[in-house]
Order: sequence, then C-alpha cells, then structure tokens
Amino acid sequence: MNITSKQRSVLKGLAMNIDPIFQVGKSSITPEFTEAVREAVDKRELIKLHVLKNNADDKHEIAAVLAERTGSLVVQVIGNMIVLFKYQPDPKKRRIEI
Repeated sequence: MNITSKQRSVLKGLAMNIDPIFQVGKSSITPEFTEAVREAVDKRELIKLHVLKNNADDKHEIAAVLAERTGSLVVQVIGNMIVLFKYQPDPKKRRIEI
C-alpha cells in the first residue's frame, strides 16, 4: 500500500488538527503497545504518537517498526511526533478518502 506525495500532503494537513493518542516512553515498543496502536489505527485511520524525551531509540526506526507491525503507513515523523495512516478495511466505515 503506497500513497502519492499529494495524498501524503492531505494526510499531513489532517494530522495537524488531531492530538497524539499514544506516548512512546523508555520501554519503547512492547507487544501490548503495538496491539493498542493497531486497534487505534484500524478504528481511526489516522493517528499521532508522541515520542518522549526519555526514549533513546531513533524516532524514524520506531515509526518504521510500528508501521510494519500494524500494517499502516508512516505519513511523517516531525520533531517528536509520528503520524500513521491505514485505510479502513470496510469501505462503508472509511472516514478519510484520499
């Protein structure tokens, strides 16, 4: 699943108006955390995560691992924020059309 730069731009714009719903702390990515992110991205389609300063891992690596494990796409990593997107599998429940 790939998106074009135009679609990525639209998603970035939408992400500006949402608050982060998860924080990645020093315990980093646990299986429970990954499952919670998967459920959230399945339901909301577009989510934002905040990487805390006490996390020593690379933010881009965290984003890539979460995207792979949740089946989502990394929209952007900016500052300490990660934005992930995943199409809602059911077309009738999709909130975001790009």
